[in-house]
Amino acid sequence: MKRSRFITSSRVIWIGFLGNIALMLLKLAAGILGRSAAMVADAIHSVSDFMTDLIIAGSLRVAAKPRDGNHKYGHGKVETLAAAFVGGVLFAVGAGIMYSGIKSIVGHLGDQPLQRPGMIALYAAVFSIIIKETLYRYTLRKGKECDSNVLIANAWHHRSDAYSSLATLLGIGGAIFLGTRWVILDPIAAIVVSFFIFKVAVVIIREALMELIETSLPAKNENEILNIAGDVQGVHNPHELKTRKIGSNIAIDLHIQVDRDLNIREAHAITVQLEKRLRDKYGEETYISVHTEPL
Repeated sequence: MKRSRFITSSRVIWIGFLGNIALMLLKLAAGILGRSAAMVADAIHSVSDFMTDLIIAGSLRVAAKPRDGNHKYGHGKVETLAAAFVGGVLFAVGAGIMYSGIKSIVGHLGDQPLQRPGMIALYAAVFSIIIKETLYRYTLRKGKECDSNVLIANAWHHRSDAYSSLATLLGIGGAIFLGTRWVILDPIAAIVVSFFIFKVAVVIIREALMELIETSLPAKNENEILNIAGDVQGVHNPHELKTRKIGSNIAIDLHIQVDRDLNIREAHAITVQLEKRLRDKYGEETYISVHTEPL
């Protein structure tokens, strides 16, 4: 199961990687030929995309490694670190877009008027939005299927690129169809989009940090675990529950009580049945520790 998840995740990342390279070259050519500074900036922005893809691909390979003597809980936290990194890159992208937009507005109002771009830049912006939105939907769907936070984070990275290209499209379209005095629409739209990117980045970083500091699973999941334990025949008073996420897997530490007259073999059979029920629910890679006490 874990191997299959790694293969699927890697395929998604490499599809995005190739798409980002193609888009970067297309936008750079369109920006130069179409005399669009916004499109050239969008192309440079795409450089960070495939660099991020390479880092994520590496993190998935490390996270897929089996447990070893120094990592008895596996390497899942590497995937969480990569998700936090993507969130940080997103935040930096948002800051860069905002800074570029403010700088362009100040320059336009001063002695550096923005150029009126050509139609090729407009077509490139439309194409970029379509490709990036497609990559977003594909990556998000696969991220949910694989229960991979880093894939979901990268999906939102694709969506932020679509937002960036949308801002570029609005600016280029306004400059072409409304006249040169409306070229300022490009940087204004970019600043608005940067706030959406900030919001997504903060959510991704927050979730990754919560996992890194060993935050428990939501109360809904913990109550579900207690109910599963309580339904196992021979289990009494499940308590002292501790939970946490390790990459795409979870760890469960639970105390239960059993009849004090049971022998060791009978008590062990009850814990085995409990562990099976929990793994059936949360996956074979779930880390489970059950402490048995006499009733």
